[in-house]
Amino acid sequence: MVDVLVNYIFMKPTPLGWPRISSGIWYDDPPAAIDWLCRAFGFEVQLKVEGEGGRIEHSELVFGGGLIMVGGEKHEKMPFSKPPSKAGGANTQNMMVFVDDVEAHCERARAAGAVITREPETHDYGDDYWVDRTYECRDIGGHHWWFTQRLRTGGKDA
Repeated sequence: MVDVLVNYIFMKPTPLGWPRISSGIWYDDPPAAIDWLCRAFGFEVQLKVEGEGGRIEHSELVFGGGLIMVGGEKHEKMPFSKPPSKAGGANTQNMMVFVDDVEAHCERARAAGAVITREPETHDYGDDYWVDRTYECRDIGGHHWWFTQRLRTGGKDA
């Protein structure tokens, strides 16, 4: 109980339009990735700042209450930020996103060219926890995503 309280006490509100946690994801071709993420996964562009030659200086894509930032390599500012293609295909994070209809979302992603690495399957963690239906896919930049639909929490249907 103490851990739960520690996580919620004395925290100021986040800036308007920003969730408590967001993530930056790096791509070889950020403009193409932004278009694809909107088409394949249903993200919407909240902000896109373009620099010289169409370079993405900053972007914010939203889905439900979540926000991601999509960008390219910025050697001078952040030499550690690399897309999977520049890291031997490795992912340093996987994104998990809750959706309303995992089957329909999977088909939308597949139709847009996502590589489905794990077909939708149900995971039951027991009556005290939850039941989810989840699929995993790889996007055009090599990032892995999990999309999940909550079916039941604590023995109660979602």
